[in-house]
Amino acid sequence: MKQTMVVKVTMSDEKSRSKALKVVVGFSGVESASLKGDDKSQIEVTGDGVDAVQLTSRLRKSVGHAELVSVSAVGGEKKEEAKEPPAAYVWPYNQPLYVYQELPYAHQQDPCSIM
Repeated sequence: MKQTMVVKVTMSDEKSRSKALKVVVGFSGVESASLKGDDKSQIEVTGDGVDAVQLTSRLRKSVGHAELVSVSAVGGEKKEEAKEPPAAYVWPYNQPLYVYQELPYAHQQDPCSIM
């Protein structure tokens, strides 16, 4: 599911902004990232299957204080698919859990090899 999230990060200079964008773009599933807001302290991230909590915690570890502002699904055309019912699966309930087989011993009278 494609989603857009806004993360507010404490960034004071260009170096920290650049570092934050590198961290966000390097995260798996991110398709685009952009700076947003009056002081460019918010990062808008668009991606597919991005975990917002992991992204925020990674920004906290590398840049500084980060706060998740919003997460929303990207509005797109919803396709109505005719879902087929799953194939019926018959579980073999009467099967034994294990099969006991008697192994042939070389010496039927004395199965212990130590004696």
